[in-house]
Amino acid sequence: MTTTTDPTTTTPTRASWLREHSELGVGLILLLLGVLVLGDALTMTVDIGGRGPVGPRTVPLFVGAGLVLVAVLLAVDVLRGGRGESEAGEDVDLSEPGDHHTVLLLAGVFLGFAVLVGPLGFPVSGALLFWGAAYALGSRHPRRDPLIAAVLALVTYVVFNNLLGVPLPGGPLMGVL
Repeated sequence: MTTTTDPTTTTPTRASWLREHSELGVGLILLLLGVLVLGDALTMTVDIGGRGPVGPRTVPLFVGAGLVLVAVLLAVDVLRGGRGESEAGEDVDLSEPGDHHTVLLLAGVFLGFAVLVGPLGFPVSGALLFWGAAYALGSRHPRRDPLIAAVLALVTYVVFNNLLGVPLPGGPLMGVL
């Protein structure tokens, strides 16, 4: 008695191998993004003498290197047989429709920020961005939310503009800050 083997069961096809290792696509995207960030950071023209050891290149270099490192570690894990967790770990009811209202509110807040950052500057438009995002995501504290948003926007502006040397538009507050 002779037995024959089905070649599709013994040798995985290219499509099935790619399907079983689909996380490599995420790793590839992370790698490309990391290389792009590193390339931009390394070609950035910066006056090193006036900035000190921490300048506008520091954060992009760390982020780009981190993206490349995570991409490599993910690829190694996937090739060693690691698999991502299934959807059972998510606390999401997939039978419920999406919350389009929140998504549209957030999109409007981001679009408003993009339009207002030029004329109003980062501190004012950033405060509106943080306040609008908090509102869109469900926070309803009319006294606390604007105060926290203003503090976050001012701290972000000072850290980027004064400490990191990344100029953000100041708008009407340019002379004050």
